[in-house]
Amino acid sequence: MFKTKLGSTYPLGNSINVEGVNFAVYAPSASGVTLCLFEGQPAVEITQIAMNRREGGLWTLHLEGAAEGVLYGYRAHGEYNLGEGVFFNKNKLLLDPYCKDFEGDFTWSERHYCHLPVGEFNANDNAIDMPKSRVFSPKLYRGKRPNTPWQDTFIYECHVKGTTQTLDAADPKKRGKFLGLCEPSFIEHLRQLGVTAIELLPVQAFISEQFLTTKGLQNYWGYNTLSFFVPHKSYCVDGNVAEFQQMVETLHGHNIEVIIDVVYNHTAESGIDGPMLSMRGLHNRGYYRMLQAPESVYINDTGCGNTINIDDPITLRLVIDSLRYWVKYMGVDGFRFDLATILGRSNEGFNGQHAFFQAVAQDPILGQVKLIAEPWDVGPGGYQLGAFPPPWREWNDKYRDVVRRFWRGDAGTLPELAKRIHGSNELFEHNLRGPLNSINFLTSHDGFSLADWVSYEHKHNEANGEGNCDGHSENYSFNCGVEGPSEDPKVTHKRRKLQINALVTLFMSKGVPMICAGTELNHSQGGNNNAYCQDNETSWLDWRNLNTTHDLLAPISALMKIRNQLSAFKHPFFVHADDERFAVLWYNKLGQIMSEMDWHDEANKTLVYLLADHAESSSVLVVLHADVNETEIQLPDPPFSNRWEAVYSSESDFEKGHLPNPFGLTGQSAWILLSQNEETTNGSEKV
Repeated sequence: MFKTKLGSTYPLGNSINVEGVNFAVYAPSASGVTLCLFEGQPAVEITQIAMNRREGGLWTLHLEGAAEGVLYGYRAHGEYNLGEGVFFNKNKLLLDPYCKDFEGDFTWSERHYCHLPVGEFNANDNAIDMPKSRVFSPKLYRGKRPNTPWQDTFIYECHVKGTTQTLDAADPKKRGKFLGLCEPSFIEHLRQLGVTAIELLPVQAFISEQFLTTKGLQNYWGYNTLSFFVPHKSYCVDGNVAEFQQMVETLHGHNIEVIIDVVYNHTAESGIDGPMLSMRGLHNRGYYRMLQAPESVYINDTGCGNTINIDDPITLRLVIDSLRYWVKYMGVDGFRFDLATILGRSNEGFNGQHAFFQAVAQDPILGQVKLIAEPWDVGPGGYQLGAFPPPWREWNDKYRDVVRRFWRGDAGTLPELAKRIHGSNELFEHNLRGPLNSINFLTSHDGFSLADWVSYEHKHNEANGEGNCDGHSENYSFNCGVEGPSEDPKVTHKRRKLQINALVTLFMSKGVPMICAGTELNHSQGGNNNAYCQDNETSWLDWRNLNTTHDLLAPISALMKIRNQLSAFKHPFFVHADDERFAVLWYNKLGQIMSEMDWHDEANKTLVYLLADHAESSSVLVVLHADVNETEIQLPDPPFSNRWEAVYSSESDFEKGHLPNPFGLTGQSAWILLSQNEETTNGSEKV
């Protein structure tokens, strides 16, 4: 057996040195902490060693001669007082919050609970059902990063498993895995779309909630974190976490960035009746936000049973250390923070100058990566769109909703739509941010797919086992006359046209565009707008739709190419009347500048806007006509040439070229027109 000595308080977790392995864990209220060692398959506990109490609530131990691969866990001793939120239970093997790898699967059982349903102490040992922390020394990421500027970024939100699970062109062993995203056919697909970054749904190790497993379901999305450092093991072909690094390096080699969705708002330990797996058994009242009295009640601003206490210095340190690890060692280029309002919360509510934001801003590593907030949670004052500090970007659900409403034909949407197309200046300009701080999207993993937005007026979540009570009821959707699938050519034509209309709006808006994986494949979830527990064909992309009359690959690719050649969409600041280079003008159907009466005419469902760059003598005119009826419009005079050239339209028989003026619009159609001075294009390719 190993010789032991005092050990070092830094770093937390396990760390390999020339003499062996050091262990350090934070448990300030514990009366004792035991390091438990395991070996064999399945792992069997072979010894328990008391750790040494140190200053600042830390416990340490050094094992001389130990090396990578040692399996271990912690047991924390101390008071058990349910009423005060003190839950020490030496019978629970705890995962090291700082472990970088673990071995074995998590299995649900009553043994994980620190108390039984009636509140009595649970003395059953859970080690047999717990994964074991593994001593592991990761390698620094050495690959070259794309460092794509925000003005050139196009995000593709996707799920590791669902994206390639049915991709026939992929190696069968790699489908649904990290390495599946490295497959040449998938990378070529991203390049055809014009994608510059993939945003992966949670990849940190997670487990399914017990209420799902009892119904034969799984937490498919992954918003139920078990470890903030370990990549989700089922996404690895051979259980080797280095596969994540390999995926990142391969994508970087094709100039595609990797952003990961992170869940630092709650953990898989849930509420008062949840399992004891890690942090709860070490420092429950520090890692989680609790009511002042009674202290056993968890604040639940996440809707998931517990809320991470980012006010606690050791919790803040854990989150920052985890973020740094994913950048330095795993190679990621940025983060999308789930329920990000939580990260700025204290007892007084949300604060955009919270210590977390300051810690990230001053960090030389984290200050250089992409930071995206989901700017809400379910607690009081949880909706904080526009309140995050520079340089944070935010998911703009106001953009999503008004674009859907406009193309659905809702009256009175023009003023709101114009704000969102312009970059939502009233949301971001107040704290020195610009239009590129808005992440614009039509759909995401959460809600209807774009295909379902035009196919269902009501959610159909029965398969989730909650009586169709879960998921949002308002989706601003329109089924085009038939609820669900249809073979009627008129219906399918209308649905496709509406999707393209929405995509034209997305790519011709100021901000950073994001699409959800499967948009280009016309992916349907059968009307399920909350498919978080559907690890099946409901969620997996159906690649058979590619290269059919249903797919939207060509429209998305064409629209991104047009966007990339227009400098007006790359400008990082909002354009106002006194701007010397750029101009934004809004027109009515008569080719005149919109009046107050035009803006507030609820019957008006046509928006025409011009974005001009005087330095490059180029301009784009976008025509969005949501009315089902045909109409005629007068085009404004082109600023840099003698005519407008149509370069894209949602009309199926559209041809590029000069348009008559005035010209007729069919119902529910979108057009993109360009005016360029050929003498000042510097030989660059015309759109």
